[in-house]
Amino acid sequence: MKKTIPFLFLLFIFSGVYAQSQNNFYTDSRPYTRWWWFADVIDKSSVRDNLIWLKNNGFGGVEIAWVYPLNRMNKDTINYTPRQEWLSKEWSEITAYAKQTCDSLGLGCDFTFGTLWPFGDSEVPFEEATMNLKEKEWRQEITASWEYPKKGYVIDHLNRKAFYNYGGRIANALKPALKGSKSGFFCDSWEVETKYLATKNFEEIFKQRYSYEITPFIDSLYSPNEPYASVRYDYMKLISELIIEEFYKPFTEVSNKLGAFSRVQVSGAPCDLISGYAAADVPESEAMLFEPSFSTIPASSAALSGKKVITSETFTCLYGWPRIRLGEEQTADLKLVADALFANGVNHIIWHGKPYNKTGTDTTKFYASVHVGSSGSLAEEIPAFNKYLEKVSGAMKEGKTYSDIAVYLPTEDGYIKGELPIEKQFIWAWGEYEQRYTYFPDELKNYRPLWINSEFLKKAKFENGILSVGDAEFKALYLAVTYLDIEALRTITSLAKSGLNVIIKQIPKEPGLSKNYLEYFNLIRELTSLKNIQGELTGIEKFITGKINFDFWCRETDEGLTIFFANPKSAKLKFPIEYGQSLNSEKQTKEITINYKNNLIPLRLEFEPYQSFLVKISKEGKVHSEDISFTPKTPVYIPRVKEGKDRWEVEKK
Repeated sequence: MKKTIPFLFLLFIFSGVYAQSQNNFYTDSRPYTRWWWFADVIDKSSVRDNLIWLKNNGFGGVEIAWVYPLNRMNKDTINYTPRQEWLSKEWSEITAYAKQTCDSLGLGCDFTFGTLWPFGDSEVPFEEATMNLKEKEWRQEITASWEYPKKGYVIDHLNRKAFYNYGGRIANALKPALKGSKSGFFCDSWEVETKYLATKNFEEIFKQRYSYEITPFIDSLYSPNEPYASVRYDYMKLISELIIEEFYKPFTEVSNKLGAFSRVQVSGAPCDLISGYAAADVPESEAMLFEPSFSTIPASSAALSGKKVITSETFTCLYGWPRIRLGEEQTADLKLVADALFANGVNHIIWHGKPYNKTGTDTTKFYASVHVGSSGSLAEEIPAFNKYLEKVSGAMKEGKTYSDIAVYLPTEDGYIKGELPIEKQFIWAWGEYEQRYTYFPDELKNYRPLWINSEFLKKAKFENGILSVGDAEFKALYLAVTYLDIEALRTITSLAKSGLNVIIKQIPKEPGLSKNYLEYFNLIRELTSLKNIQGELTGIEKFITGKINFDFWCRETDEGLTIFFANPKSAKLKFPIEYGQSLNSEKQTKEITINYKNNLIPLRLEFEPYQSFLVKISKEGKVHSEDISFTPKTPVYIPRVKEGKDRWEVEKK
């Protein structure tokens, strides 16, 4: 058995390199790529050759992700693939060599904080593994990992002790690789079993919080009927708090104490997404398994918490899951997705991605991505396309996100609703809590809205007609939810009494089983009696006037605004896109007016096929268009023909 160092001792060792977030991550705007290391003997020559190829093709860095051996795809549990053993001295040495080589080539180097996606391995003890309310002796296994065919457990993500013990072993093995430039530790999207999620003594914690037993409600916890929906709200609210306090915040804390920073996908996690993303140094979105519009949530969280960089795992399963047209991708389709991400708040691209290949080969591919390599259909265009991504990313990192309307994210509604309609579920996604299909209201498309939640409303200050929190400033709050927690209602009422304009589209109801009927009623009555409470968007000037059918994102600097206008073809993308969906031969012209600093600035946007716009507007109203032209090869369009149930769809009942 490998010898490990207790975690508290590790914190002492690394205390000398402790560094709080300085928001100076990814200052090099060249895109990164995830770099899959399939369990095998990784050799130095191939590591260097892979990295040189990436640098020569316009990449700025890698994220090393340790995954299973290739024979696992054939369910071969007999033939053992030789490899550097997980967290061994040899494993640490080859990982450190990769980091040193990145430094020598001027590339960044991040690390997935473990093997595969949910944190865990064969050394996680049974009592520290993720638990289930219904099946007390069940623990989630991790199988498709670097250790395959050896099995392990997924850690209990509601128990920071479990994370600290796991993190101590990972940190100890990664210590040699943390020398040199600062690295990021990456946490992928939530792939822990969610239904009936629990931790040790959860029933007691729940009763202490809510003064009633959850046990009688467990069997029907996901029923849409009352009282189960109200109990589910209480349950989800507690789970959310535990995830953020016991997992996401400790993950960033540990990353910082090791001299690294945290980069996190909170997508899919059963928690308040805005608060979850705010716990990371770098919030990360993903597309296409999430629609590009989902990126407005991590981007909003970044603005509210003063984060400058919003990354995205990009180009995942464009045409469907898995292996659909793998290696045959078209750059024009990739640009369609990238532009949609830029117009929804992302400002740094992480390709998904590059498999490690032995020197002189490019035969290994990862089943759920586009293929980054010399043999794929993208190879010829990658350098020029990366230049384009670098230029737009760099511009969209300048200053801070510009906003005017705060929109309350319907987290409470998601908890109460429970399951998604069956036609919207994936085999890996079932719950409304994920906010997969949550969009800004159509009437806000001419404004510059951001999402907000109860935590950041409480932190906000209202002065001189402006609600400010982090890097975000708002003229009004937009509330269009069915349910609203009483704590949020208290905060909103207080802000409204101070003069904040609030647009209320419907009177919300209190969620949870134990309700404060009288206080809630009085707060609603007090709130709705105020003169600055409206049912419609009146008296708030639009940021853009004119008919728009495109998405856009704004950043504000000391000099003025930087606005990215995505080609209309990039709007409202859904998973999966069609092969060649980007095909376009029509020019679209849009006449709009920007309202900025009391200046009305007319703009004529002539969207050539495949092209988007990057415009800079000074505080005096002067306009400068940046050249971001990149014309991909004309794509081949093949309409998608649906034949029966797709592999990612849930069987309809």
